Amino acid sequence: MAEQGDAAVEASAETLRVLFPSAIGPLGIELRDRTITRVVIEPEGDERATFTPFEDLDGSDFLDELFGRLSEYFAGARKNLELDYDIKGTGLPRFDQKVLHEVAKISYGRTRTYQKIATSAGHPDGYRQVLAVLVDNPLPIVVPCHRVVTNKSGVGSYIAGKDKKKWLLKLEKEHRDEAV
Repeated sequence: MAEQGDAAVEASAETLRVLFPSAIGPLGIELRDRTITRVVIEPEGDERATFTPFEDLDGSDFLDELFGRLSEYFAGARKNLELDYDIKGTGLPRFDQKVLHEVAKISYGRTRTYQKIATSAGHPDGYRQVLAVLVDNPLPIVVPCHRVVTNKSGVGSYIAGKDKKKWLLKLEKEHRDEAV
């Protein structure tokens, strides 16, 4: 059993990788200090083995809070994760970072089109580039790329597949107007 608690989270020189169960499958969460640097939906094979299962971690108030918020989100009880994440540290090109910043502004239970995100990111003809950025989003769920759709009748692509995207959109629509 790995014994990684608050001390491991505080060790900013190291990356902590945690595998957390969720309603859409296991999430591989990478943390540096108290900042999320990457999320992998359903990591497989060798990559999955690099994540420590959440239940194997020992006593961290920070991790309990972080994963408690994610659990509340997947239960429809939390609309804003209020988690620290790092887009700049991903090494993505400037346009990609702008796209992710625009996506992060989309409110719970709401959607925007690829075209609107492209325009907001300063490249009105770049809706295809927006799609490419979002399919490689290093921070899904935290930067809610599932909220970006093709148009009012289509959901578009998603890093974890259309079924998971539909599930997330339905969850948020059902709980959008409830009190926080």
